[in-house]
Amino acid sequence: MSEIRHRSRPFSSAQRLPDTDITPNAHQPEQAGAMLADYMHSHPRLLILTGAGVSTDSGIPDYRDGDGAWKRKQPVQHQAFMDSVQIRQRYWGRSLIGWPLMRNASPNASHHHISQLEMLNHSSLVVTQNVDRLHQKAGTQAVTDLHGRADEVLCMSCDYRCMRDEVHQRCAILNPQFCAFTADVAPDGDADLDIDFADFRLEDCPLCGGILKPDVVFFGDYVPKKRVNAALDALKASDGLLVIGSSLMVYSGFRFCRYAHEWGKPIATLNLGRTRAESLAMLRLNASIADTLQVCVSQL
Repeated sequence: MSEIRHRSRPFSSAQRLPDTDITPNAHQPEQAGAMLADYMHSHPRLLILTGAGVSTDSGIPDYRDGDGAWKRKQPVQHQAFMDSVQIRQRYWGRSLIGWPLMRNASPNASHHHISQLEMLNHSSLVVTQNVDRLHQKAGTQAVTDLHGRADEVLCMSCDYRCMRDEVHQRCAILNPQFCAFTADVAPDGDADLDIDFADFRLEDCPLCGGILKPDVVFFGDYVPKKRVNAALDALKASDGLLVIGSSLMVYSGFRFCRYAHEWGKPIATLNLGRTRAESLAMLRLNASIADTLQVCVSQL
């Protein structure tokens, strides 16, 4: 398939769901699962887009509530991370607390049910906005990590790449005084720790001294074009789109709904709360994700 032309914009945190007095209908898992199974019988080969709501049962917090509003301070911006030593100190200092939770997380029932959908040939590709690699741990083979992967670190100046645990261990050795802090964990390996990080010693690239950054698309950065095009190719070849556990507040995910609508592909959403695709989806399910998928898989 020839390259798909699409608008390019950074991974943005600024979008909001429109204000409304309408509350989306809540579905019981039995009803939602049966409706989703009917959708899959009619559209058997789907591209599945997943978001943070799939991983919350694994103990990884999400960013937003059911209305798409932020639950906590917005995460680090790409350019701020690159420009500011202080912000990098805060990021890696808080990561000493937050990263082990993501590293040690296990797939939950939702991940396993999505893997079953692949085995049943109902999933052509899982495109995930999550960076936790839990789909892969659950056994799903065809996965695109749209926003990268948190378990690897790369140098922003050379080709150096290593596992994040290596940088984590070096930071712990360099900063033993920071290892004693505790805090609530936040999404994507962060933690809600507000202290003075001025004495935190950064681990720089051992080859060139450059800035080390997780292989993750931070807010304000661009999702690699080749990655987007490959996922859009898969969407164009699919029978439809299924969005699971995402409010679609950032365009990097919402664009798949825009293209599906443009190409006449049916869209189904399964999420606790509203999504940005309310006007585009033919099936909107506001229900427990794991329980709904369990019912759905049993009826395929």
